[in-house]
Amino acid sequence: MSTHSVETIKADSQRLRGSLLDSLADPVTGALREDDQTLIKYHGSYQQDDRDLRDERRRQKLEPAYQFMIRTRTPGGVVSPEQWLKLDAIATRFGNHSLRVTTRQAFQFHGVIKRELKATMQAINAAMIDTLAACGDVNRNVLVAANPLLSRAHASLFADATRTSEYLLPNTRAYYEIWLDEERVAGSGSEEEPIYGERYLPRKFKIGFALPPVNDVDVFANDLGFIGVLDEAGELLGYDVSIGGGMGASHGDAQTYPRVANVIGFIPREALRQVAAAVVTTQRDLGNREQRKRARFKYTIDDHGLDKVVAQIEQRAGIRFAPARAQAFAHNGDRYGWVEGEDGRWHLTLSLRAGRIADLPGSGQLSALREIARIHHGQFRLTGNQNLVIAGVPASQRDAIDALVQAGGLDAGNRAPSALARAAMACVALPTCGLAMAEAERYLPDFTTRLQPLLERHGLADAPILLRISGCPNGCSRPYLGEIALVGKAPGRYNLMLGADHRGQRLNTLYRENITEADILAELEPLFARYAGEREAGEGFGDFLHRSGIVQLPSYPTHRQIAVELHA
Repeated sequence: MSTHSVETIKADSQRLRGSLLDSLADPVTGALREDDQTLIKYHGSYQQDDRDLRDERRRQKLEPAYQFMIRTRTPGGVVSPEQWLKLDAIATRFGNHSLRVTTRQAFQFHGVIKRELKATMQAINAAMIDTLAACGDVNRNVLVAANPLLSRAHASLFADATRTSEYLLPNTRAYYEIWLDEERVAGSGSEEEPIYGERYLPRKFKIGFALPPVNDVDVFANDLGFIGVLDEAGELLGYDVSIGGGMGASHGDAQTYPRVANVIGFIPREALRQVAAAVVTTQRDLGNREQRKRARFKYTIDDHGLDKVVAQIEQRAGIRFAPARAQAFAHNGDRYGWVEGEDGRWHLTLSLRAGRIADLPGSGQLSALREIARIHHGQFRLTGNQNLVIAGVPASQRDAIDALVQAGGLDAGNRAPSALARAAMACVALPTCGLAMAEAERYLPDFTTRLQPLLERHGLADAPILLRISGCPNGCSRPYLGEIALVGKAPGRYNLMLGADHRGQRLNTLYRENITEADILAELEPLFARYAGEREAGEGFGDFLHRSGIVQLPSYPTHRQIAVELHA
């Protein structure tokens, strides 16, 4: 589908309605009409098919096994136990009997068929959760630091992020008419969209709220980042603002590249909403609508220049940025196990393999969390690293939750034999993602198992090396911020990327292109040996690779390292 057609579809869609109702009612096919496949993304869903079955169904002269992925809009990934139980029931009744935690703190349901799509959407809404703007050329689910230690600051950060998410929602009533049977009001196809306009944004837009010293949302990978600044009493004072991060790229196309964000200054909390709107509308008006692959905000900044973009934001927001505050991130991972927050309540972080929660032979993770939700009175928090926090637990309830965690094998990730395996991330990839060139989620356990003997041989089982696997170069698992990353090129073949840092502030670099697993392991072993023998105290693997000259900074545009300079 050409860029021009996407822009035309948006403009002609009657505010995201299109012919979705007709497509959904068509009993002849399990698919939607082509234009509606674009529009349904704004409602939080993607049409997919099971690629494992394509050849067989083609031989049988059947259409592909069409199904739909549905993604929630859950700012900060916070849900109540009651909501958890309802989402579990939806996954069991309509999906593939699994919940998946995404890298943007949302849930994904997979395997929903068209005739049950509306019922699934209604069930999600009955859980007081929606999917509006979870996908598409709009602001998507807002990431929020899941750091449970700074309880008061986290509450303020979460409240600001939730208000920002609500403020940036599209005004159209199409979602409520199509999925919830809201009666359409005459003339409602022309609702005003003061932020998005008639064609919405040129491309997707992502926002993250971080709280140093933990960068668990990879804030510099977002189009817009708000980095919390605390006063001496630990109260949230305001935000350092970063713009222009993004992970997507295309193989062999130098016009596309990942980018870390520029830190452009400090704002007080009360300026948050107008700055967010100013950044989004700047991208709306200056973004590239002719070349979709060059439409992300990072390219707008590089094409127009950082100074011009910042001047536009200040003019639209009616503010001047103050100098950024001196802050530092320690790492971009999660803290596993129990930790106590400032309020005396406890928080248990569980490492989930690629974010997938299911009942499998030998472990009943979905069932165990169902039982936990029935006795838990706090919250569940999804992390930006595909993990889960059972949050707000009184000390008296820890033993009961621990028993359920152990019985269901929910602690398997926390007990993984290496720190690398505990922190590793992967996108869904095959068989459902239409962009996937290689395996990712299904390959992750096999690859970490192959790495384990190498790590143990060199005494690195406890070294917190960050691994990320992506089935394609689009970057959903943020592979370009991995100290080690595999980016899919073809079945069984990957680009080996090395050298990002453990703080989420430096991109990695292409080390070897289009190689097999055997080649990857052969390349990594001598590097592990050198790291084990030559590293300095506390030095991360990516930092060692740079200090030793094994890898260099990637040759992307000039502003890519601003975040490193300001936050090193």
